[in-house]
Amino acid sequence: MTGEREEEIFLVSEEYAGARLDAALASLAGVSRSAAVRAIEGGEVLLNGGACEKKRILAAGDRIAYFPDEPEEWQVLPEEIPLDILYEDADLLVVNKPSGMVVHPAAGNRTGTLVNALLYHCKDSLSGVGGVIRPGIVHRIDKYTSGLLVVAKNDFTHLRLSEDLSHHGIVREYHALANGGFRESRGTVDLPIGRHPVDRKKMAVLAGDPNAKRAVTHYELLEDFGKISYLKLILETGRTHQIRVHLSHIGHPLLGDEVYGGGRTPFEKQHKALLDGQALHAKALAFTHPRTGEPMRFESPLPENFEKLLAILRTGRL
Repeated sequence: MTGEREEEIFLVSEEYAGARLDAALASLAGVSRSAAVRAIEGGEVLLNGGACEKKRILAAGDRIAYFPDEPEEWQVLPEEIPLDILYEDADLLVVNKPSGMVVHPAAGNRTGTLVNALLYHCKDSLSGVGGVIRPGIVHRIDKYTSGLLVVAKNDFTHLRLSEDLSHHGIVREYHALANGGFRESRGTVDLPIGRHPVDRKKMAVLAGDPNAKRAVTHYELLEDFGKISYLKLILETGRTHQIRVHLSHIGHPLLGDEVYGGGRTPFEKQHKALLDGQALHAKALAFTHPRTGEPMRFESPLPENFEKLLAILRTGRL
């Protein structure tokens, strides 16, 4: 490893706690698993300042230093893409992401992402903790999930927010439309989630699997339409696809979520034009400002297509 290459620093959040180093690095750096393994075995990765093995299991707060062989290969360029910004100051901004926008570049989505838009808007004022692929990104939501994200403009803010996130200090409230009726008006799904054993692009509930990570989702029934339910959900943990996987596992896949069992009912087929992916919206976000200590809460309105689906459901014509 030479001293001429610029390092990328990743602070391990709760999302990656319990994951293997090679798997986490591949996701964080936006490289293939094999490329991550080569980097680790080639001495291009340090964990907490020392040498490491690809099978090392990570803990929240671990510090990964990555020295990519060809950093220019991962260059992310600013793009003039409109942003819906609810709040902004010198330390952070809160953005309302539309459905269809990817949060950060990865294979197949090198441009048009939220990061590309943030680089244009913020110039050089973004945290470097997430590396060149994920500057300022404290937490993510899926491509076809709309709603709120907090973005860090400096490392101080990023590290504080990441710590709060790992200790459940950031409240993330989602609204969703799910298939089927619920017997109880509220409940909790506490089931571990890991990479699907067959389809590696999916996640799954993996009870008893040592590589799966604990995942907790609290839900509340807002409106009961019989065959469809309008839910409020609070994340206690932040696993990949957590809400989608949990609800599918208990027999209530989200409307429009064809990856996890949605999109198959007559109602969904009839109103496919209003379902651009899963009916899931990150509606509210609450946290303590890392520098001022001020409690902050933000809400975003439901997207127009979500409101239209609710209006149809409220007529009772399923």
